Amino acid sequence: MPQIHTQSTFSFITNLLLYIYIYVCISVSSQTNLLEMDYQYIVAGGILASTLVLLLNLFGSAAKKKATGSLHAEEINNDCAKTSSKNGTCPQEVVETTDVIIVGAGVAGAALAYTLGKDGRRVHVIERDLNEPDRTVGELLQPGGYLKLTELGLEDCVDKIDAQQVYGYVLYKDGKHVKTSFPLDKFGSHVSGRSFHNGRFIQRMRHKALSLPNVKLEQGTVTSLLEEKGIIKGVHYKTKCREELIAKAPLQYASPFNWWRND
Repeated sequence: MPQIHTQSTFSFITNLLLYIYIYVCISVSSQTNLLEMDYQYIVAGGILASTLVLLLNLFGSAAKKKATGSLHAEEINNDCAKTSSKNGTCPQEVVETTDVIIVGAGVAGAALAYTLGKDGRRVHVIERDLNEPDRTVGELLQPGGYLKLTELGLEDCVDKIDAQQVYGYVLYKDGKHVKTSFPLDKFGSHVSGRSFHNGRFIQRMRHKALSLPNVKLEQGTVTSLLEEKGIIKGVHYKTKCREELIAKAPLQYASPFNWWRND
């Protein structure tokens, strides 16, 4: 191997320098009275020899590391080649099949994941960015929306996000104003509108869905649909680490804002 030959050469040069330095010291010592020797030259020679030895060792270690890294990369490429298809690309790994695949973990995706998961379905949610959304800042959830959250068991998603209860509106015009309240007389005091930061609300809904053991939430980007004989069987997607995978399920749901939807 080339790296073995290179390492042997460095070892030979290092040993040769040390032998020469020792020989010079012994020769000088035998011909000169040690008390009268000028030790300046011996010390300088020792420093020079030590510096050369250190540099050669460092260079040899770097060469060895580079050769090892190249070998490792070659092994990875070989492994890929062994499992590659005819067109020279690595096959996509098929992840575990679930009951439902949901593309997008916004309000609709997260709510659907929790609802289906609560019914016992195995749900796989693929979301492009799991960080807190910040494109929409303020949001006002109407009382009817809060009642729907209650039906789904998601009413606690408006807690701990600094949500403000809203019971109506104030209309201003020409220096005058008028108050109008939501018709909430037949509901309890907890039913009202909620004003909050949209991103915090979505994160709470995602955590709610993840509280179910049969719901999987993964960051990734769906690139295309997996079709077999005109029937959609799953999706192709890239993970956060750029790994290309295939997820299969008999039922898929996509956010209406996903770019690859045609309908």
